[in-house]
Amino acid sequence: MVPRKSPIRILHSASSGFSKRWLWRAAKFNRQLSSAGSTGTVRNVVQRCDWRRQDREDCKLDLAAEALRCCGTVRLKVWGTSMLPSLWPGDLLTLQTATQNDVIPGDIVLVLRDKRCFIHRLVAKQPGEDRVVFITCGDAMPDHDPPVAGAELLGRVIGVRRGNRSFVPSQRVSRFGSALAWLLCRSHLLRGLVLRFHAAHLAGLKHWGRLGSNSFGGEDRIPGISLSHP
Repeated sequence: MVPRKSPIRILHSASSGFSKRWLWRAAKFNRQLSSAGSTGTVRNVVQRCDWRRQDREDCKLDLAAEALRCCGTVRLKVWGTSMLPSLWPGDLLTLQTATQNDVIPGDIVLVLRDKRCFIHRLVAKQPGEDRVVFITCGDAMPDHDPPVAGAELLGRVIGVRRGNRSFVPSQRVSRFGSALAWLLCRSHLLRGLVLRFHAAHLAGLKHWGRLGSNSFGGEDRIPGISLSHP
């Protein structure tokens, strides 16, 4: 007895080819997903690095504030850009404790606001009902900072070390400095170019041996912070 042939034909080659084409398309689609996912991961890592850098600066300022309360004087290397062009990233600041009566408008002060420390210029002292209110602002910031109680004053900047030069910060910003601060505040491109030029200039000084070491003495236990007793 001869078995009857099934009317349904199994197309091995066709199904095999279809599977291969489907697998190839799926692999290609998966590679695209992987690429997009990796790009998103890189962006997330960059954002996390930015936040970590900001957290490090906040932590450094907090430690400097504590050291200032204990020792009276502290040296701190800053990397912010809100005080351009008066203060540049990499400047080594000498801060000293100060009371409300020790500072006047124009001084660069360290204040505590919303549990964060800021180094900005004191713009005005406004007497209140039972306290003195300080108004501060970064030289390269478009608006004044929110008012802060005079009791939150931690210290003032009494010296700046930039490269191989030391000086006392001026209480007044020159016309050129004000114009440059206005431009840097509003042009991210110009700010980036100026910061790159400044970094290259400092790197050149260091290359020729005029900048010296980045360490500030054997007693330093906090990177970028040096303590000194009054």
